[in-house]
Amino acid sequence: MRTTNVARAAAAPAFLALSCVGAFATAPAFAKDGPEPVPANDDDSQHRDDVIVTGLKDAPKSPKEVAPLVNTPKSIVVLDKGVIERTGSNSLQDALRTVPGITFGAAEGGNPIGDRPFIRGFDSQGSIYVDGVRDLASQNREVFAVDSVQIVRGSDSTLGGRGSAGGTINILSKLPVADTFVSANASYGNGDYKRITGDVNTKITDTIAVRIEGLWHDQSVVDRDAIWSKRWGFAPSVTIGLGTPTRLTASYYQMVSHELPDSGIPYLYVCSATICNAPAGNVFTTPAQGNITLYNGTTGYVARSTFYGLKDRDFRDTKTQQAMIRVEHDFGHVTLRNTARYSYSNQAYSFLLPDDSNGDVFGFALTGPAINPVTGGTKLTGGGYVWRRANTRYSYDQSLIDQTDLGGTFETGSIKHSFAIGTEFSWEKSRRGAFVLATGSTISPRCDTVTLARYYCTSLFNPNPNDPWTNYASDTSTVQTPIVKGAPNTETQNDADTQAAYAFDSITLTPSLILNLGLRYDRFHQVVTPPFVAGGTSIQLSRTDSLFNWQAGLVFKPTKETSLYASYATAATPPNSLLGEGREDNAVPVLLTNTQAINQALLDALKVQKTKTYEVGAKASLFHEKLALGLALFQTDIDNARVTSDQNTVSFIGQTRIRGVEFTASGQITDKWSVFGGYTFLDAKIVNGGSTALAVAANGAAAATTVQVVSVTTGKQVPQTARNSFTATSNYQLTKRFSFGGSAIFMDRQIGGYADNRKASQTSAGVITVTPATTVLTRGVPSYWRFDAQAKYQITDNVSLGINAQNLTNKIYYSQAYASHYATIAPGRTVFGTLGVKF
Repeated sequence: MRTTNVARAAAAPAFLALSCVGAFATAPAFAKDGPEPVPANDDDSQHRDDVIVTGLKDAPKSPKEVAPLVNTPKSIVVLDKGVIERTGSNSLQDALRTVPGITFGAAEGGNPIGDRPFIRGFDSQGSIYVDGVRDLASQNREVFAVDSVQIVRGSDSTLGGRGSAGGTINILSKLPVADTFVSANASYGNGDYKRITGDVNTKITDTIAVRIEGLWHDQSVVDRDAIWSKRWGFAPSVTIGLGTPTRLTASYYQMVSHELPDSGIPYLYVCSATICNAPAGNVFTTPAQGNITLYNGTTGYVARSTFYGLKDRDFRDTKTQQAMIRVEHDFGHVTLRNTARYSYSNQAYSFLLPDDSNGDVFGFALTGPAINPVTGGTKLTGGGYVWRRANTRYSYDQSLIDQTDLGGTFETGSIKHSFAIGTEFSWEKSRRGAFVLATGSTISPRCDTVTLARYYCTSLFNPNPNDPWTNYASDTSTVQTPIVKGAPNTETQNDADTQAAYAFDSITLTPSLILNLGLRYDRFHQVVTPPFVAGGTSIQLSRTDSLFNWQAGLVFKPTKETSLYASYATAATPPNSLLGEGREDNAVPVLLTNTQAINQALLDALKVQKTKTYEVGAKASLFHEKLALGLALFQTDIDNARVTSDQNTVSFIGQTRIRGVEFTASGQITDKWSVFGGYTFLDAKIVNGGSTALAVAANGAAAATTVQVVSVTTGKQVPQTARNSFTATSNYQLTKRFSFGGSAIFMDRQIGGYADNRKASQTSAGVITVTPATTVLTRGVPSYWRFDAQAKYQITDNVSLGINAQNLTNKIYYSQAYASHYATIAPGRTVFGTLGVKF
């Protein structure tokens, strides 16, 4: 039971007084927006939208982009709207799956079902930008108003500020253009897939245009019981001054979503010092899907459609609003741009987490009495049960960010400079709390006949999402009560402000030798207001970090269309950089029972994580800038990672090293054949994972204590990385009216997390002995191939019909792996048709 509610343009210099902001990308569309009627002649001449991609002439131009991408010493991929549309992508996650080397992580709190992309093995959820402005809030981003997506790989704090250890993702919005057109698409498919999008651009005068995009989306999820998702949104914008030296753009974006969230399938085994039901040796455990044999010998089948959540309890509601004003003016070869963006996002969810931590899934040996003394129920230890753990949150995020950029070109003698300098001022606020509900979390073991009857636990093989779950005042109370928000004293608030200055210069020393330099300084100040004991007094903790980052690269150009480069770049991730809205290893530790002085000391003791990337590569822009090729070899090192030391204290000695190779290709091979994709190899290793505490029970005169052992993660593959990944999306224009293509995606196995069953004991004299592990458990998901297909037929000059088949072979695979507990299972074969109209 639930009772909660839950551009581009300007007309005159006077507009410069209306705003103060700038960012690292808003630019023209790759190809001409609006309708592209079929040629009147009847031959098979090519009719297509030009696919202009990485490093090519019509790619988006950022204020901080001081050289063409082919002359930029970084690995950069541009995912254009053509690829997004042809692949039938309806979210940022869908679109990014076409980019090699990007994986997605699952989480437990903060952002468990929002966008959490990993670039080169590093969590990049805090390094997502919209039109160059940081977009921090937890959310599932749509693509109905997206023109393109830029992915910059490698340590990138010089470009984006704090975070950016593995790279940045910059979403470019659809903004007004000097044209008049109307386009709409309506899709329908299996899984009750329904989607309508519209895009209207009106040229009011030669210098003024208005544009609005809209979305309505409603679907169930193929081969997933009960799951559904609904959302709608719109994005109006206006530009004054198109084609003039002074331009003003104002835009607004809103998206509202409601869904029954899906966590997926629990892992089969669990392993710790207290319970380990996995076989001996090095064991790779995957989610308990398919034919399963339990601890007690019982066998059963877990279908891919199995859902462990509860319709009466689980939900997720979100709303995102963004407003932007941008002013820019050209002073000859120099442009001044100012961008201001205000964002407000809120979400509320009760997210089912199918928990395996107590061994209920596979089962375990009975210890102690068969009757649970807390509930009076019979313990269910033979396996075949899942604890329905509910993670809940309500939160909102606000930000006001102002960026100013000045960029252009000048010469000093024979040396040419292309420069950009700028400032950023931002204010961010996040406040969050949890709903109060009983889920059996205080009962051990979790599953017995009483908790099963209360639907705290359910069958591994045959769960029922329609179970009549009821909330009680506590796990053992018989008093029913509605779900309510936690008291204000249980909420956490994070406030942060940033002042930053940056500069970039691309220096053409000779026609074949280019030096690229960049530096940035950030002052990141934060104030944390943590929860406090009821009846007590709230406290505030503060911290200020000064972050200096830089990058340098040298580009050699054998020809005008090719380049070889070497570069070095840094990144800095300060404590609490996500403001509590995502899982991060360097979050603020707050102990409610301690004084402000103690908590402030804990915050002050945290260190900034440092990242550096070394990269060499080659790029080519071929066929008159229609095809871009890229090759990069790199090493990224992270230092100061927060871990536990062998003295059982927080230390900043953690180290991770990722070495890799990337190859990318995008653009037109011929006039009729386009490609997008590439291959990534990652050798990702945890060099130093710190220590793990083992509990040592009391023995006679020897009191209970703990002993530290080397973390099981040391020396192992970094979680959320795929050693090999490959994507290829292709389209072929067979005739002037008919095109077809598809995608092939390979993702190597991904690691969620590690565990083992080392134990420690002591003699009465206090001599401690550590018993080596008999089992080292790796949780993760297996590798997979996924194939998609698509075709499109232009019925008339203005009407088209397309069809997309995603996961064509109906492959069972997992899209996200959490460190423990569960992995997210992907939808089955989804086929939908799209009727498109353009005028």
